[in-house]
Amino acid sequence: MDLTCMPDTQNKTPSVPVHLTRVGVTGVKKLLKIERVGKRPIVLIPTFDAFVDLPSTQRGIHMSRNPEAISEVLEEALDKTTVEIESLCASIVHSLLKKHKYATHAEVSMKSDFMIMKKSPVTRLKTQEMTKIMADASGIRGEDGEVVIRKMIGAEVVGMTVCPCAQETVKETSKQKLLKFLDHETTEKVLDTVSFASHNQRGIGMIMIEVPEHQIIRGEDIIEIIEGSMSSSVSEMLKRPDENAVVLHAHQNPMFVEDCVRNMVQKIVHQYSHLPDDTLITVRQVNEESIHRHNAFAEKVATLKELKSEIEEGNEL
Repeated sequence: MDLTCMPDTQNKTPSVPVHLTRVGVTGVKKLLKIERVGKRPIVLIPTFDAFVDLPSTQRGIHMSRNPEAISEVLEEALDKTTVEIESLCASIVHSLLKKHKYATHAEVSMKSDFMIMKKSPVTRLKTQEMTKIMADASGIRGEDGEVVIRKMIGAEVVGMTVCPCAQETVKETSKQKLLKFLDHETTEKVLDTVSFASHNQRGIGMIMIEVPEHQIIRGEDIIEIIEGSMSSSVSEMLKRPDENAVVLHAHQNPMFVEDCVRNMVQKIVHQYSHLPDDTLITVRQVNEESIHRHNAFAEKVATLKELKSEIEEGNEL
């Protein structure tokens, strides 16, 4: 036997006793069925990340068993049919803290492809559109042993945006050319009638909303908010009349990246005004530029009360 390849366990220096913020597993794929009242169940193959904190006193065999233990909890939770994915994440968090008595914090995140059915704008062609649906849950065990869990649900959707700045410069250039052979009044009529070119971006909108106890927030509703907050939605299948309608609609609704975030915020406040004031909301938009090498980014993280206050102040100006 070649002893030179064997680890030296006798003279090994023990690891430094440091409290670790998170240990666990990432990229755990499971099959999940979501029941919908009066509708077909939705089947997902989500990816889970699950973590607990690890005190400095926990070492060796305890650490090596953590990924296995967390996977077991996921298996137990997913054996049951669930309705809300954020409640599933919260259930897993609760189970993790119950199983790992030494842990004071646990968190679980889930992300999955989510198929929605749409119809193209003109020909009404049925298409299957892929989006992403997400859920998070985190739990803290207090000194009295009581566990407080917060859960969130969200979605990520791809759409289309049109740059207002570039469109304005194209319009001004076209105006100067038209004035060479048209009078001012006719030129203005032309400018008000036709759509002008601009560069486009593939927009990626994201919303995460905290779900209070005894409240239900559907991922489908969040998807609808995101889609309606960009210059235009996009579709996998489009006939030529549909392509024309999408392009025209997008260029009639040019938006900066910050406009998309503000649109989403306004729709959220309108649709979920009944939620508690301390409901946490994250809204994000990333526009993948077509004529630049960089991307544009905008984000808003705030409570529902803060969002309401800002909108009210803006309306008073």
